[in-house]
Formats: sequence, structure tokens, C-alpha cells
Amino acid sequence: MKPIEVFITFPDTESARKVARILVEKHLAACVNIVPRVHSVYRWKGQIEEDQEALAIIKTFPSHFEELCREVQMHHPYELPAITGIPVELLPQKVANWLNESMNI
Repeated sequence: MKPIEVFITFPDTESARKVARILVEKHLAACVNIVPRVHSVYRWKGQIEEDQEALAIIKTFPSHFEELCREVQMHHPYELPAITGIPVELLPQKVANWLNESMNI
């Protein structure tokens, strides 16, 4: 099974870290990388907004995506967290093995 990377923005690093720990502890993610400062420009409720956010990059599998989304929505401070999953096409076998082991697959 090919993994996916899931991208989610958070209002700050602390909320991203909280959700990251939950996802890894529950074996919904093998790893979460947090980029502490990204500048986001987006439309929300008819207005163009700009914010500094933290970006979480999550390594997981498609079979875990729906449960991961439910868990994120329970703990994320935003009303509508933007969750995007992208298939990973190329991956060294040793990294694939580590992902499988980390998630008990």
C-alpha cells in the first residue's frame, strides 16, 4: 500500500504539536513534521484573510485517512480545518518499511 502525506494548517505550533502527538500515539500517523511559520492567504466567510500559521505534514496511509480526519476535527481549534491528502509515488523501501512498522501495518 502506498502512503500519503496529509497537510493541515494550525493557528500555532502548540496546537499542531498537540494534534501530532495524538495522531502518532493512536498509530494514525507514523510521523508529523511541523513547519512553525507559514504565511497563509485565504478566503473565509466572504473575506480575504492573512495569517501566520503552523503547517503539519503527516505521513500515513489511505486506510487511516478518515479516522485521522475525525481525530483532527475533534482536537483542532479551527471550525473547518483544511485537511489535504496527497499520494506519495516514490519512496525508498527502507522508509516504506519504517512507515509500516510505525503504524502496525
